[in-house]
Amino acid sequence: MRAPTALVTCDAEARLAWVDLGSLRVVGHVATLPDPRAVETVGDAAVVCHTAVGALSVVDRGGVRHVVHGVEEPRYVAAHPDGRHAFVTDSGRSGVVLLDVLRGRILDRVALPGWARHITISPDGGRIWAGLGSASVHVASLATAPLRHTGMLTPGFLAHDVGHAPDGRLWITSGASRVLAVAGVDHPADLSPQHVTFGEGRVFVTSGDSGTLHVQAPDGRVLSRTSVPIGSYNVQYGAGFVITPSLNRGTLAVLSGRGRSLGVVQVAGSCHDACIFA
Repeated sequence: MRAPTALVTCDAEARLAWVDLGSLRVVGHVATLPDPRAVETVGDAAVVCHTAVGALSVVDRGGVRHVVHGVEEPRYVAAHPDGRHAFVTDSGRSGVVLLDVLRGRILDRVALPGWARHITISPDGGRIWAGLGSASVHVASLATAPLRHTGMLTPGFLAHDVGHAPDGRLWITSGASRVLAVAGVDHPADLSPQHVTFGEGRVFVTSGDSGTLHVQAPDGRVLSRTSVPIGSYNVQYGAGFVITPSLNRGTLAVLSGRGRSLGVVQVAGSCHDACIFA
């Protein structure tokens, strides 16, 4: 059986790196358009946001499958559970687009009253939430069928990342303070901005400015704390691994599904995001 791999953005080098999570080695590269900033697994492919050049790439193990235009500043991606569709925040047009990953086509879009950035989706694919900046008063709530803006959440602090947990609780992290909210209840956190992902009965919260990864219970209690390279902001869980790339150091920190450090891989000069291919 092939070991899981991570696809890591090499932001300043117009390429992605494949990292084998079993051997903790870089095992290949994929040339892309400039500024591959964010990446997310969608079915058997990954969607890459090229923020500076206003384009999306659909990538698989064979290379770039599609290049999609029609976005101004794509930021982050939420994968629909059908494995074919994805929702992408477009800060340049202040909204969210619906992408058909299989055909490489934009199907729909909706405007939002803010600088759309981090995004999350419910397990059934029926709702999405999008932060409206790196430190925003509000988080937008949207329905997906059809795609439409339905309301606003106001966490009481300036929001950054947003994540919908498998148990239905919404996690909102801060862009300006040491706090995060779990289903509307505030909890202390390390330096902002924090980012969040969900494992099996565990939640993983990074603070790139603090150089930490917290393992937390679904109710927000901190269970353990692990050091990661400074600048390790974005974080993903999959196939029993937690990965967090460092924007500052160009590394990929790899941890177990319980939050134990397995090692750090030097990947590039700067790595903004990463996703897991099982």
